[in-house]
Amino acid sequence: MTLTEAPAATPAGPPPAVQPDATAASVPGWLRISLAVSLVFTVLMVFLAVYAVGLSALQEQRSQHQLYAKLRGLLSPSSEIAPPVGGVISPGTPVALISAPDAGIDRDVVVEGTSSADLLAGPGLLRDSALPGQYGQSVLIGKSVTAGSPFRRIDRLAIGDPITVTTAQGTFHFTVIDHRATSSAPPEVPAGGALLTLVSATGSGWLSALAPEHLLYVDAKLAGAPVAAPPGRPLAVPASELPGNDDPGVWPYLILWLQGLLLAAVAVVWSWTRWGRRQTWLVGTPLLVAVMWGVADTAMRLVP
Repeated sequence: MTLTEAPAATPAGPPPAVQPDATAASVPGWLRISLAVSLVFTVLMVFLAVYAVGLSALQEQRSQHQLYAKLRGLLSPSSEIAPPVGGVISPGTPVALISAPDAGIDRDVVVEGTSSADLLAGPGLLRDSALPGQYGQSVLIGKSVTAGSPFRRIDRLAIGDPITVTTAQGTFHFTVIDHRATSSAPPEVPAGGALLTLVSATGSGWLSALAPEHLLYVDAKLAGAPVAAPPGRPLAVPASELPGNDDPGVWPYLILWLQGLLLAAVAVVWSWTRWGRRQTWLVGTPLLVAVMWGVADTAMRLVP
């Protein structure tokens, strides 16, 4: 019986080349990078809106918890540090607690200073005004839309409504006596008395956060006699700390953050094409979120 010889095996050649995607090949690299960068900045706009009305409120709430603990420690009899009651006080220092039930304000911590950065932590005390409860006028400024919007409801305060403020000098009770707009003349401080003025930028719609239409002032009169005010309060403050103003000094920092975002976006696109999608997603997403957070936090300092 004869065996049929098997045909000789032909050597395996190289696998057939995979044809590139015609659509991807037709898109120039520079166009893909431009589209990706445009997408990143579109996401940034959405992130800014979310940060303004949501994430900034969480950040303000965290700051309030920290400030409350710090103020409670300063007011403790065992504290080795004298609580601030006047003179020159470092901006950002907690100086008082304010409650106005009819405006939804419940023991909010008031900080020294009214720059846009100070107001991200809560209501601020205008540095050239007296502390609440001292003779003269105390001016407290708070945001109405962003950063927790602590003063968003001060327009609901009616004449006769109570406002309570606690400082290192005691607890003081005020009664609302007036509402006024920017152009209205402020009331005179009564002889031997004290006034408390709450200020916030207001307007119609969510755009009032960026372009407030006017300022609302709510004046309240102290019930009882004021306490002594230590000397040394500032006689004036920069324009950036006045009601309704932002801080133009933030612009250089914002430009740097935006440049950093642009570089991060280009790096992520390059990594996507060279390194792979999964690796880029794991490394690039935290990077972009961190840079966008820095952009948003800095941009909020430009909001009155």
